[in-house]
Amino acid sequence: MTDSLSSLQLVGWVLYLASLFWLYKSLPVRQLIDDKKVQHLVFGASVSLFVLWLFRTGIYTGLNVHFLWLTALTLLLGLRWALFSGFVTLLGVTLVGLEDWAMFGVNGLLAVSAPLLVTYLVYNFSFHKLPRHFFIYVFICAFITGASVMALKMFLLGGYFYLDDIHTWQVVWDNYLLLIPLMLFSEAMLNGMTMTLLIIYKPSWVYTFYDKYYIKDK
Repeated sequence: MTDSLSSLQLVGWVLYLASLFWLYKSLPVRQLIDDKKVQHLVFGASVSLFVLWLFRTGIYTGLNVHFLWLTALTLLLGLRWALFSGFVTLLGVTLVGLEDWAMFGVNGLLAVSAPLLVTYLVYNFSFHKLPRHFFIYVFICAFITGASVMALKMFLLGGYFYLDDIHTWQVVWDNYLLLIPLMLFSEAMLNGMTMTLLIIYKPSWVYTFYDKYYIKDK
């Protein structure tokens, strides 16, 4: 495989595999084996994400546009299980040929891990520094962050394709980055509506939502 990888792709593979090793060491694997609720949430979210990622569009190799839903995934499962679910989904779309194996490490770092980490950082900041209110949780942690990580993911991948000399900057700009404004509101609405519905109907499923902080005595 290494013969077909560029240096940046090889670095991506190494760093992503290292992050997966850390994830394996830190995940409560026994919980996934013994707890049916965790099984249903993790694998149900992974299947939902896989189906969502099947619907994409793009003209040039790698410059595909699709919904992420990674912000809702992080808020639903927490960071570690979201990273695991993102890995499972990325593996699935790569196995069916929608992504290139050479890009697996780069996609894992820039298109999966980075959005998940940013979402969790924003959630932590909101929880500790902002008033704990239902609307702040939905608007800041889900709606605004959903839009932000979509822009982040597209800028990171667009920059990679340019730096690795896969596409010219003009191609990246005209066929990828210019689409960011069109994706922001839709991605924000998808994540915001997902979390609103989950909080209303299934708050016990949401790892990062606590009734006693966000609803009680408000």
